[in-house]
Amino acid sequence: MKRKYAWWVELAARQSQLALWSTFVKWVVLGGMVGLLSGSASAIFLKSLEAVTKVRLEHAWLLFLLPVGGALVSGMYMRFGKTSAKGNNLILEQIQQGDEAIPLRMAPLVLIGTLITHLFGGSAGREGTAVQMGGSLADALGRRLRINSLDRKILLMCGISGGFSSIFGTPLAGTVFGLEVIAIGLISHKALLPCFVASFTGDLVASRLWGVHHIHYQVDVVPGMDALVLVKVIAASIVFGLVSLLFSELTHYLKRTFTALIRNPMLKSATGGLIVIALVYIAGTRDYLGLGIPLISGSFTGDVHPFAFLWKLVFTAFTLGTGFQGGEVTPLFAIGATLGNSLAGLLHLYGPFLASLGFIAVFCGAVNTPIACFIMGIELFGSGGAVYMFIACVISYLFSGHSGIYSSQLIGISKSALLPVPEGTTLAAVKELHK
Repeated sequence: MKRKYAWWVELAARQSQLALWSTFVKWVVLGGMVGLLSGSASAIFLKSLEAVTKVRLEHAWLLFLLPVGGALVSGMYMRFGKTSAKGNNLILEQIQQGDEAIPLRMAPLVLIGTLITHLFGGSAGREGTAVQMGGSLADALGRRLRINSLDRKILLMCGISGGFSSIFGTPLAGTVFGLEVIAIGLISHKALLPCFVASFTGDLVASRLWGVHHIHYQVDVVPGMDALVLVKVIAASIVFGLVSLLFSELTHYLKRTFTALIRNPMLKSATGGLIVIALVYIAGTRDYLGLGIPLISGSFTGDVHPFAFLWKLVFTAFTLGTGFQGGEVTPLFAIGATLGNSLAGLLHLYGPFLASLGFIAVFCGAVNTPIACFIMGIELFGSGGAVYMFIACVISYLFSGHSGIYSSQLIGISKSALLPVPEGTTLAAVKELHK
């Protein structure tokens, strides 16, 4: 009996190992395929973005065509977009519970739309474009392979991770971002391996195969653990969270307001273009157009205008709030880095150190992914200030409240027991609950 029993145990163990190996191989292959697609798409996008930005900087008069560019983008989405207009929110909804196909047209539409936005000087980012391209390509791959609904959700998460990682050169942060962004307070480990493979492959393909170079910033001095420094970092982190909240709420408010006031999307975006041109003359500079990379670099190498963060916030909110295409993340990096640089003078801290905390913390508060943002900080700035990075991300995450740039993001766990939220509530729905 003992021998017979041992035989069955050994057989079950072998079957278990075969099942694990089968799952491993399956997701290495599928995740790798998504990484290849998303990494290649991101590389094409980044090289094209670099080209159109160069053209814009060489031809200042292109700014005056921004209203025409906005109308063109909105007209393109009116004619061909359909559900693609939902952007990142469509991908989140399909991962959560949807069975609606993500159209393959989303990838070229968001690519062209974002390039037009940047060519004429709109203040926008690039993460949204990469995530949408990654998600639409992943869904197209899933339809081609006829995968089941559960695997489809995992494949879409891979698309998010692959797109995020390849656009910023942060494979570990990209992995966790794809897992963490779906629902606030919850991380699903079922997609851990697939998202890592997609993220790692996407970054590898973009950087090695396509030769994309990512920007990394240097923080030479990190203060030791000290009570006074800790208090200052906590104070700054609260401000980072509140500025995240301001950005998210202002952008959503402008979207609602302009949609209500100007029903024609083309006219709405043209109006937004005129407002951005006016803002350039009010601010007296073009520093707040485009991605904001020079602002970020200035935050780590010297001083920036004390209110640069606020100007960049307003420029970006009006650009995206009136229907232009592009992401929010790189402008959020710029807002956070410049804010950190400005606060450094008030708090008597090393400017690049606080700029690095603002860089990840403002982003964290707007996307509600503290673990991914913390890991991104280590990948970009090194581990010397890891404790302070973690503190900044956690506090900003808390003080940004139930708000964020992705209105379809679920609230898995409320940020406070004093703010109970029904299960399955999205950020958009929670606003209605509190009215």
